[in-house]
Amino acid sequence: MSDFLFSHDLLDPASYRQAQTDSACGGFVCFEGWVRNHNDDRPVIRLEYQAYEKMGIREGQRVLDEALEQFEVSGVSCIHRTGTLEIGDLAVWVGVSAHHRDAAFSACRYIIDEIKLRVPIWKKEHYADGDSGWINNEQAK
Repeated sequence: MSDFLFSHDLLDPASYRQAQTDSACGGFVCFEGWVRNHNDDRPVIRLEYQAYEKMGIREGQRVLDEALEQFEVSGVSCIHRTGTLEIGDLAVWVGVSAHHRDAAFSACRYIIDEIKLRVPIWKKEHYADGDSGWINNEQAK
């Protein structure tokens, strides 16, 4: 499986993991990015994600294809939420299946880092004091 998708609905990690199941693979790695309640010492109450979906799907799929080429993995996928998300909601899910764990870990890290850098997704944080602000996409630390 190799799909990059956007979803306006709550994400269902169990179904995405099931789609990655491959009896030839000995490992599966996933990353789940959740909405947290703070950023830079400011209390966050919710987020909004917007995306240029047509371009984002193309570029996201390109990232997944690169991971398949660069790492010895069998399946890769990524689903990113758009719209309003509450604290604790799952914002992004990345899954990788592989024969061996090292390739799965490396590919998963590559995918989330490249998605954050290259896919046109914008995040607006809403703060407890009533203020809000757009956050730049940056490579994960």
